[in-house]
Amino acid sequence: MKLLRKRDIPEERYTNAFLGYGPEDSHFVVELTYNYGVDKYDIGAGFGHFGIAVEDVAKTVDLVKAKGGKVTREPGPVKGGNTVIAFVEDPDGYKFELLERGPTPEPLCQVMLRVGDLDRAIKFYEKAFGMELLRKRDNPEYKYTIAMMGYGPEDKNVVLELTYNYGVTEYDKGNAYAQIAIGTDDVYKTAEAIKLYGGQITREPGPLPGISTKITACLDPDGWKSVFVDNLDFLKELE
Repeated sequence: MKLLRKRDIPEERYTNAFLGYGPEDSHFVVELTYNYGVDKYDIGAGFGHFGIAVEDVAKTVDLVKAKGGKVTREPGPVKGGNTVIAFVEDPDGYKFELLERGPTPEPLCQVMLRVGDLDRAIKFYEKAFGMELLRKRDNPEYKYTIAMMGYGPEDKNVVLELTYNYGVTEYDKGNAYAQIAIGTDDVYKTAEAIKLYGGQITREPGPLPGISTKITACLDPDGWKSVFVDNLDFLKELE
């Protein structure tokens, strides 16, 4: 990844860094936030991992080890499948799944969140967010089901991986993972759709103080937060 930009907001006592594999206006990025004086967070049990597509998982794992990184699962086929994966962990405890794939325009390719009712979650993300169910896979041997949701094919776009573990309806979300952000042409219409399909608006649509970028924020039925950002306003913010 590359550091795309960094901003300090002393009046709010935090600093952001945006990292990714390409420009923010055309790629999914990770937003790292440091709150002044806070050096530890609880990740909880609900957040799963970020996914990164690489052409050679074993070589990437060797590089992570050489840099002093922590490998929590050595390279090998995924349970019940053929895709070669590995898991690594950053210094703050966030997990990253490395997936062996061919070249892709979107290497930062997954966000995995655990949900308590998969059918409810799928319906919400389809209806309220306009995502498509790309695929669904049940693994009774290991007692879980996953659903891949997104706005385009997995090999070219970032996707949301929703995971249901048999019999688990709630998760401790901790206080570390914050949200995903999604662009929209109309934050007001987006907020109405979210309300209509069972989401909870936590910030009514409108401009942010100081920068005028229009956003709205919400919680899904499992309590996961998302922020929608006006596309044109965001491009102006990047100028």
